[in-house]
Amino acid sequence: MAKGSFGERLKRERELREVTLEEITAATRISSRFLEALENEEWKKLPGGVFNRGFVRSVARYLGLSEEALLGEYDLAHGAQVAPAPSLPEKRFSSGSKWIPFLLFIGLLVLLFCAAVGGVYVWRHYAARRAQNQSLAPAPAAASSPLAPALNSPASEQEQDVPSTVQEPPLDLLVSASVVTRVRIVADGQLLFEGELLTGENRHFHATSEFEVTAADSSAVLLELNGQAMPPLGAPGASGTMTIGRKDLRQASGGNSQP
Repeated sequence: MAKGSFGERLKRERELREVTLEEITAATRISSRFLEALENEEWKKLPGGVFNRGFVRSVARYLGLSEEALLGEYDLAHGAQVAPAPSLPEKRFSSGSKWIPFLLFIGLLVLLFCAAVGGVYVWRHYAARRAQNQSLAPAPAAASSPLAPALNSPASEQEQDVPSTVQEPPLDLLVSASVVTRVRIVADGQLLFEGELLTGENRHFHATSEFEVTAADSSAVLLELNGQAMPPLGAPGASGTMTIGRKDLRQASGGNSQP
């Protein structure tokens, strides 16, 4: 795609709907300077990575455009202007490196031997423990025991038919920073992290039910819960705090249409 095609189309779609950059900023919490950089295809002014793709998704959703189609145009426009990475010079191995495969093979044999010895030891310990438990186990009750009918009572059968509760998978929170900012992460009431995230740094956190996220600069933090993008913490340039959990994940999976 030629330079300017993506930015020109994005600007044209916005102007056809008579929408200003300030209105998009108020709705998506994306800074107006980032929106102008997208329309002018000034990639160096954008944070890059998942942030750029998140901006394109939010703008497409607000304007009523296809998110995947607009992302495809962005990838073509952005990829055409990114220079390929220089090839690394061929490394020449010294004569001493010829011994590396042999040493690796010897190390593998040692690991296999240790694993075999450990397995034999564990098996012998398990067999001895099992024999000891069998010798100490009480004799089975006679069929005429008064407790036998109780074991076959309807109440016992009803308890056996109760299905086990299905446990929900844990929550995975991806926190990404476009600029250096201070972040505080609390999961299920326990503090997991409190400190600064560097530009472009990504961190994963896990919880059972919910997270509480606080950031000094709300526009500098992008949140994804189990792979689904979450709304911004607050207004651009201001601090914000948000509590997200399974209810937000269910709402995101249900889909919210926006004109």
